[in-house]
Amino acid sequence: MRYGVLTLLLGVFALCAVSTPQTGHDSQSTALSDQVLIRIASTTASCEGAGFPEECADATRAARAINMAFETYGISSLGERAGLVAYMLFESDNFKYSRNHFPGRPGQGTRMMGMPPVVKLYAESVAGADAVAEAEAAGGDAGLDAVLRLANCNDEKSFGMAAWFLSTQCTPSVRAGLATGEMDGWHDFLTACVGTTLAAERDTFWLATTHVMNGEE
Repeated sequence: MRYGVLTLLLGVFALCAVSTPQTGHDSQSTALSDQVLIRIASTTASCEGAGFPEECADATRAARAINMAFETYGISSLGERAGLVAYMLFESDNFKYSRNHFPGRPGQGTRMMGMPPVVKLYAESVAGADAVAEAEAAGGDAGLDAVLRLANCNDEKSFGMAAWFLSTQCTPSVRAGLATGEMDGWHDFLTACVGTTLAAERDTFWLATTHVMNGEE
């Protein structure tokens, strides 16, 4: 059994070395910088004091990975970019977590805290169906966590899921609404695509992110 688990983990690590495919879309927005992230959420400046330091990514790492995801999945409008940054900041507690700890749901994670069924779809897209099937063979919670590792094993993949999700799981009308930079579009993204409830705390993140990314003082 130990040999089987070790083999599975080694396979996951090998797959993490493979980059997600690039689409070649040109960006219509200025690249996200670490300083912009710090202005939005000051605690992204460092991982000092993080409860799970192995999961924490500071603003420098996050900006690099998010910019790559925007290019890979063709997220070019400022409204969509701001929405995804706000969504990830909220879900990961300012990039401190990459898996669910409260209450600790097996298989839930990445920087958007995707639920296991969606994590599986993303893992298939970045690691392949065979790798996911092999991970699921561990069974039960172990299988869910093994699939999450495929989707979550480096910054590129962990930060990439939100952009993948928007580009593949949301309707064109949801994307168009988010691109407007209006709160109605943000709310529609949360309810019609993510499938979560509206909350003032989420709006606080979105307002701050939109304000800073629009270059407003």
